[in-house]
Amino acid sequence: MIGHTDNAVEIDAPIGFLWEQTNDVRGWTELFSEYAKVEVLDETEESVTFRLTMHPDEQGRVWSWVSERSWNRDTWTVMARRVETGPFEFMNIRWTYEALEPDRTRMRWVQDFHMKPDAPVDTSGMTDIINRNSKVQMELIKERVEKRRQAVIGFGDVPSNQRRGGDLRTMVAPNTVGSSSGFCGAVRLAPGEKVSEHYHPYSEEYLFVAQGTLRVDLDDEPVEVPAEHALLIPRNVRHRLVNTGGSEALAVFQLSPLAPRPELGHVDTEPAEVPT
Repeated sequence: MIGHTDNAVEIDAPIGFLWEQTNDVRGWTELFSEYAKVEVLDETEESVTFRLTMHPDEQGRVWSWVSERSWNRDTWTVMARRVETGPFEFMNIRWTYEALEPDRTRMRWVQDFHMKPDAPVDTSGMTDIINRNSKVQMELIKERVEKRRQAVIGFGDVPSNQRRGGDLRTMVAPNTVGSSSGFCGAVRLAPGEKVSEHYHPYSEEYLFVAQGTLRVDLDDEPVEVPAEHALLIPRNVRHRLVNTGGSEALAVFQLSPLAPRPELGHVDTEPAEVPT
């Protein structure tokens, strides 16, 4: 008899965010409750081989084995297998992800396996164990991933983007908290500093100046935005931000909806000043 289990859970997170969170094996000790250590042995753009070490069981035994995962993001599928099979003759797992809504995803694990004759538990018994444990771990992943979407992100928590000028940080975004319809962040500009001209083919931008004064050039028409004032930058409107005051300016921005892919979200229309 071949052991077979099929379990699924629905998680309130976009499919791309859930995919990244659950396929980062280095973070599995923070995602699953059963793993004490993960050691990556080899990886490519489409696969990873790694050693998993569990927490000691009730008898104090520590189980460890090498697994391999390969994925296809186009079909939202992952194939996994144990390289070091231990008590299993074989163990294969298929992970699939299905977008139910923009911010809700079904994750499914289908496992096929067979135990060795001298294994401490037979195939039927292991089927019961895996079914019970899969439900526990899936609920834990659901709880932890959904909690990560509520994270408070600081300006210093994300890398600085200075490609267009200024110190720009995107904080609430698909990759940080799994936002599904837009993103927001902030930019700091020293006196005289600017963010070079560009436009957004898919998104409106909402700009709020928290401190200082900015001149925003909208299709070459300058608009002054003082502190505690806001401005809408419509889709496809070229815009440039310039700090015209004598002190540092801080502006908060939000863009919505999202572009189909991140690289399509901005179109540069002038060379950026390279930061020194």
